[in-house]
Amino acid sequence: MDTAPAQDPGQLTFRDAADADVPALVTLIESAYRGDSSRAGWTTEADILQGQRTDPEGVRQVVEAPGSRLLVVERDGELAACCQLEHRGDAAYFGMFAVRPGLQGAGLGKVIIAEAERTVRESWGVREMHMTVISVREELIAWYERRGYRRTGKLSPFPYGDERFGIPQRDDLAFELLVKDLV
Repeated sequence: MDTAPAQDPGQLTFRDAADADVPALVTLIESAYRGDSSRAGWTTEADILQGQRTDPEGVRQVVEAPGSRLLVVERDGELAACCQLEHRGDAAYFGMFAVRPGLQGAGLGKVIIAEAERTVRESWGVREMHMTVISVREELIAWYERRGYRRTGKLSPFPYGDERFGIPQRDDLAFELLVKDLV
């Protein structure tokens, strides 16, 4: 959603997450996607999924996995956002992207995704960035398309029955693969 005028994103710093960051990261991710707090931003999934988005074990797995990084973004010294980067051969996977709801719409997402793309090109020499987005999230997919990602039409099933990923409020959820060439 690029309708808000560009605002100064403040002083941003990027670093890899540590185990000590896990509780704050879980809170951030939950606030961006689930419950009433998520409605302050535009990335909410509250109307299609209830329950949790992630948990400490899931975040810790991303932090500790070989070939994986959880990038922490701080704005003026406070946790503002995060994203997962995972090395997958000639591609990197981008996921677990969350911006604090009160900061959404201010241009932070554009800056963060550009930094994530730069990071994986330089660190891993990958040629593509991949991500999966819930296919009914048309507004979010359109935002990624404006950043150069393309829909592939490749769908993978939503993990119905696994409440670690939330409680679906509809029966037509699937993940669509989006891809961007980085070279």
